Amino acid sequence: MAKYSRIEVAQMMKDNGMVPLFFHSDIEISKKVLKACYDGGSRLMEFTSRGDFAFEVFGALNKYALAELPGMMLGVGSVTDAAAASLYMQLGANFIVTPVFREDIAIACNRRKVLWSPGCGTLSEIARAEELGCEVVKLFPADIYGPEFIKAIKGPCPWTTIMPTGGVYPTVESLSSWLNAGATCVGLGSQLISKDLLDKQDFEGLKNKVSDVLNIIKDIRKN
Repeated sequence: MAKYSRIEVAQMMKDNGMVPLFFHSDIEISKKVLKACYDGGSRLMEFTSRGDFAFEVFGALNKYALAELPGMMLGVGSVTDAAAASLYMQLGANFIVTPVFREDIAIACNRRKVLWSPGCGTLSEIARAEELGCEVVKLFPADIYGPEFIKAIKGPCPWTTIMPTGGVYPTVESLSSWLNAGATCVGLGSQLISKDLLDKQDFEGLKNKVSDVLNIIKDIRKN
């Protein structure tokens, strides 16, 4: 079961301001990616369920996190149904992220008090997700909507907590546009953990990149 409650995860999303996400089929490489992000200051990681036997990799990765990386909140993304969500929660997933909004996933996660972040693209979807207990809404694919979408949503619904994913870049300009529009945190995938970086196994470079992004977020929030 999850080590951290949905409230603890939601607070960490707000505090960190970024959720790195990636998938790799090799457990040893996955451990090094997770460790690099952890050493860079991230206390969140979304492992995307996008390959065969991904649940086996996640199970081993979460055991590693629990044993070696205190405070790391490991969750799973690209979950598309309640059965998959339940499987990953059995393996200790601390949060579930989905590309779509599905009520069956909401029910499965809420029964276990695990944070779920559904992909939403309309205010009606966002409102329904919140009625079903959603703490953090995932705006996906964010590049289709842009920061102005979040700004517009926050006008009538200032309580809404939004995490744009897809189309966010690890630059001052991009991060500023999203955070200043009202995003609580951002999801960063291949723009942060690139294929080139993984091919080169440049884990020191990844650590530095994560640290840089977190520092940029801190600076933006100060202004």
